[in-house]
Amino acid sequence: MVQKTVMIIDDSAMMRLIVSNMLRNDTNFRVIGHAENGKQALEKLDNVDSQHPDLILLDLEMPEMDGIEFLSHARRKTKAKIVVLTSVAPAGSLQAARATALGADAIVSKPSGAVSYDLEKVRGGELFSVMYRLLGMNMAKTA
Repeated sequence: MVQKTVMIIDDSAMMRLIVSNMLRNDTNFRVIGHAENGKQALEKLDNVDSQHPDLILLDLEMPEMDGIEFLSHARRKTKAKIVVLTSVAPAGSLQAARATALGADAIVSKPSGAVSYDLEKVRGGELFSVMYRLLGMNMAKTA
């Protein structure tokens, strides 16, 4: 199977590391980029020399350009599937509805706040299930 490429957009360096480490454990995914905010991510997507991701994992609360504003521009820049990974927009919330209306393909809640050290343990299965489904892959996680 061809590896699917992922960009992680989160202002927390620790969350970017946590998510990168989770993805490293599945050979079907390869992280090709990180961004600290939506503005930086859009600049990376504009760069013709950079690889474009199959999937974007997006936080909502970030300085300079938050995830909602990023979403308002993203569909003109990328065809990547976008999963909002957030502590502030649980399913059914106004922010979740707004993110979905702007093009988010799915929303997964961070289990214990903006920096969720327990992400893999508490929501890892849900996150991988969503990623596999959105990318049309069979859920056969490999180590």
